[in-house]
Amino acid sequence: MKTNIPTTSTLPGKLFFAVLFFLIAFSAASQTLPANFSQVLVANGISNPTVMAFAPDGRIFVAQQTGQLRVIKNGALLTTPFVSLPVSSSGERGLLGIAFDPNFTTNQYVYLYYTNTTPRNQISRFTANGDVALAGSEVLVLALDALSSATNHNGGTMQFGPDGKLYIGVGENANGSHAQNLDTYHGKILRINPDGTVPAGNPYAGGTAQRQRVWALGLRNPYTITFQPGTGRLFVNDVGQNTWEEINDATTGGLNFGWPTAEGNSTNPAFTNPIYIYGHASQIGQGCAITGGTFFNPASTNYPSSYTGKYFFIDYCGNWIDVLTLSGSLVTRANFGSNIGGNPVSVITGPDGNLYFLSRSNAAVYRIEYSGSSAPLITSQPQSLTVTQGSPATFSVTATGTAPLSYQWRKNSVNIPGANSAAYTIFATVEADEGLYSVVVSNAAGTATSNSASLTVNPPNIKPVATISAPAVGSTYGGGDVISFSGSGFDAEDGQLGASSFTWFINFHHSSHTHPAMNDLNGVTGGTFTVPALGETATDVFYRIYLVVRDAAGARDTTFRDVLPRTSTITLNTNPQGLMVTVDGQPFTAPYSFISVEGIVRSVGTNSAQTLNGTNYTFIGWANGNAQLHNLSTPVNDYVNTANFSSPVVSNFSPLQDSYVRSGNGGNNDY
Repeated sequence: MKTNIPTTSTLPGKLFFAVLFFLIAFSAASQTLPANFSQVLVANGISNPTVMAFAPDGRIFVAQQTGQLRVIKNGALLTTPFVSLPVSSSGERGLLGIAFDPNFTTNQYVYLYYTNTTPRNQISRFTANGDVALAGSEVLVLALDALSSATNHNGGTMQFGPDGKLYIGVGENANGSHAQNLDTYHGKILRINPDGTVPAGNPYAGGTAQRQRVWALGLRNPYTITFQPGTGRLFVNDVGQNTWEEINDATTGGLNFGWPTAEGNSTNPAFTNPIYIYGHASQIGQGCAITGGTFFNPASTNYPSSYTGKYFFIDYCGNWIDVLTLSGSLVTRANFGSNIGGNPVSVITGPDGNLYFLSRSNAAVYRIEYSGSSAPLITSQPQSLTVTQGSPATFSVTATGTAPLSYQWRKNSVNIPGANSAAYTIFATVEADEGLYSVVVSNAAGTATSNSASLTVNPPNIKPVATISAPAVGSTYGGGDVISFSGSGFDAEDGQLGASSFTWFINFHHSSHTHPAMNDLNGVTGGTFTVPALGETATDVFYRIYLVVRDAAGARDTTFRDVLPRTSTITLNTNPQGLMVTVDGQPFTAPYSFISVEGIVRSVGTNSAQTLNGTNYTFIGWANGNAQLHNLSTPVNDYVNTANFSSPVVSNFSPLQDSYVRSGNGGNNDY
């Protein structure tokens, strides 16, 4: 972004006048969209929004620059933020990026890009617990390079690619030379595993940690990136400096887009030119900062079919949405929406088939709806199926167009009576059901016929049997243990199944929820897993090892084996009793006993000076000689240790009578 401030009152120097010129030029014009399109308010009251993303369940998550991640659910902005982060939000810093894990429906992982108070940009993972983040669930995925005193050009955009890797746009932090330096993250597109490690296939192997994670370089401020569904094409919207705004194709790794040597197109063969550029000016089609872009490939939409596959993009100062038609190397541009207002900073394709965008100045989310009539368009074709006799078979289609839509399924081009829904199911297949299936979708504006999908019915199949031979039933574990697992699979038709039929995965059960303990392991009949000695300190935990085997017909069987923890009781005392000890940084009054899983490392300590019943005490040492604050690997047997303290010694003396004999023998009281 060129600025993070939605008003012009505090913009510096040249930028103030540039943005002011744009606002004056467009303020008098009315909103313009194509016929039958309208701009509808979804939610407002979202202060300083920077980016938004749809969760797989349809909720909209919107980032506020000051660190709050807001949630729009069922059309309403929830009062409580999903999470509120301590951020540095000066200039263009703050909460800048959102990405949902490809397996969000099962693991509930949300990734955020934000500027911490150090300040340094970082990517962290959070676990959702309904509409808020699970307390204490933040996991640092990747810390980026230290920031200079410049507060602009942070990037922050993140998207998961079709390969399951996380792609990240990082600005050059107002230092152009960083964009060409492979040993810094600045000015790059990064590609990492979801846990922050380096994935296979990155273009720059070896060297620094930064170099290994770089996917593309030569970028100034990649404010947004987006993938095209179905093709995996990756576009980068790079905010320019004085002349050109760029849309770059970074689908292939290892490309150099030329900044700071080149802005816009270049004749240097070392650089890859943008697929599209536009200049800086106040008229429609020009602008000052490209702050959003999206491929329009929804699963379904009532937009006219001519928009499917197009690329929509927005400009912060121009307040327009334009559209690119991509045909091989030929790119053509048309205006879609003018004077939409509010300094847009993000545009995305919603799961409902509508465009959505953020208005920074209006603190709002808008949806662009279509109310015209359009003929059906099939966006998802029925797929060919091979099933076992007696199993169900379902063909389905997704189509867009003006409602109501009518469906007629056909077998071998002959209408099937009563098959008039978007899906057609044969509940128990027989050999006679084999054939070609298609559907005709119609409405008042026209018809569309799907591709034909074949149905193949194989003889009945007996599903295989999975057996876990190790670990044994009743096995237990402690922290640091290596758990070996192995198994077998047998199929009545195929016999003993080979390793290629095996999949292993392990879930860590904690209270009423689970966490994946390792990535799925395919193609092996066994393996090992090392139990972490650090991290989870609870005792209501266990590991469940799953084995899935599949036969040649695709039938599968799943079995599991639980491995329970071994525990010991740890008792910490003080001498004298009643003083305080600490466990994992938390204070407790001695004597204090707790149960811990064997081998799990606990932090044990006490304070040097304490007061009990008005008496001051000083720590002397633990009975077993450990340091005052030390790590304790939970032993096999119950454990007792005492922290000894001393107190000041007070001496009491009985008074003595002083006497002095002046004369006599003392018997006459003659003193």
